[in-house]
This record gives sequence, structure tokens and C-alpha cells, in this order.
Amino acid sequence: MLRLLPRAEGVRLHTQRLTIEPEPTERSEEIDAYGNRVTRVRFSGATTQLRLKSMFELDTDSAPPLAPEPDPLPWSAERTNGFDAYRAFSSGSVVRDYAEQVAKEANHLPVAFLDRLADDLRARTNLAIRPDGHARSAEETLTLGEGACRDVTVLFLEASRALGLPGRFVSGYQAHAAVADRHRHLHAWAEIFLPCTGWRGWDVTHGARVADDHVALCAAPSQADTMPIEGGFSFTGSGVNSTLDFDVQIEAG
Repeated sequence: MLRLLPRAEGVRLHTQRLTIEPEPTERSEEIDAYGNRVTRVRFSGATTQLRLKSMFELDTDSAPPLAPEPDPLPWSAERTNGFDAYRAFSSGSVVRDYAEQVAKEANHLPVAFLDRLADDLRARTNLAIRPDGHARSAEETLTLGEGACRDVTVLFLEASRALGLPGRFVSGYQAHAAVADRHRHLHAWAEIFLPCTGWRGWDVTHGARVADDHVALCAAPSQADTMPIEGGFSFTGSGVNSTLDFDVQIEAG
């Protein structure tokens, strides 16, 4: 399963191309349950290398102004009926207590809470590239005070869900590198559903709302459903290893 093509939300796509070597024996395109574009491929025969190249050109749109939400936090399930998968809170009291403290500082106003949460996490968290592994738990990231973009995104989502806000994990690209060496990486941020506005993004790495310099590849309730490459292979013999090399190039107009 390949999730390497941009979502249709907030963009105008001009060109795209996804090349795969070796040539798959089966290839199909679909939209998954969360609205993500998925390419399914299957291979036959032996190979020592799988090479994927995704290229696209698009224009991004600026997000419309945020409408203020009238109901203070926390929200009951009725406020966002139908979003149960995005409201599921899986952390403990440490994250809930932290969320409630930030909400108090924001006078329990939903948009003010989200802005303050993003800013506070940016200030208190040492952000670092961690190329391997799934996102850490929200409690671990909050306790350690450090993490990669996917780690702080999970923490942001869990703190939001603790107060009844539906949220989803977004994987994609951001036009401006967040690390000193300017090397490009896949990026992660959070989107929160607000009834008066719809889905809107917050990028904890930058402590700010998502603007027109973000391009989403996929979004889902958890990171597990946003992996850009997912699959497996079979082999005979022993001592088979796999390594991954990648290069991300972004040209912003």
C-alpha cells in the first residue's frame, strides 16, 4: 500500500506521477475510509530493490478565517456526533491534567485552547529528528519533553481529545525545513474538527496554525493508518535484511 499522492483538500493539482520499479504485476488506485488516495501494488518474481518516485506539482489555498466556537471546553460527545473514531482518548491522567490546565489558561475557549496548546508544546518540547519507529505515547513525550514531529502531534491530539475535541493525524510535506541542516523529511501535524469551521490544522513543530505551505498526503485517527509505504515480502534462505534510503525535494513558488 502506497500513500504518496496528495489529498484533494485545499490544493489544485496540476501534474502527478508515481513510478515504481520493478513494474508491479498488479496496480490499482482507491480512496480509503478516511479519504486518502491509496495505490495498491503486487509483485511477482525476485528483486533486490524496490524504487518509488512520486512527483507532483500543485497550488495550495490559504485557509479561510477560523469561526469562533460558542461552546466552552470540555465538549460532550453530542457536540461532535459521528466523530467517535477521532475522539478516542487513550492516555492517562497526566495528559488530561495538562490539557485541563491549558484550557483554564485559555478561558476554556476552543480555538484559544488549540492556539495556546500548540504554542506551549513548541516551547516546552525539544524537537529532534527521529527517523525510525512509531510515534511515542503522549505521556512519554510530555514526560521526556522531547520528540519528533509525529511524537508531539500525538500529544497534541491526545490533549485535544481529553476535552472532547475530535482530531486526526496528518502526514505530508511542509515547505520550510524545521532542522538546521535543511534536509527535507516527511512531516506530521494535527487537524481538529470544529463544527463551525470544519477540519483545521495545527503544526506543533512550529507552534502555529497550518497555512498554505503544508501539503497533506493522508489523514486518519492514528499514525498507523497514515504510513506512506506499507507491505511485506517473502524470501527463502536466511540473513535477508532491508534498508531504506529517501530523498525529499520541495520547490516552493
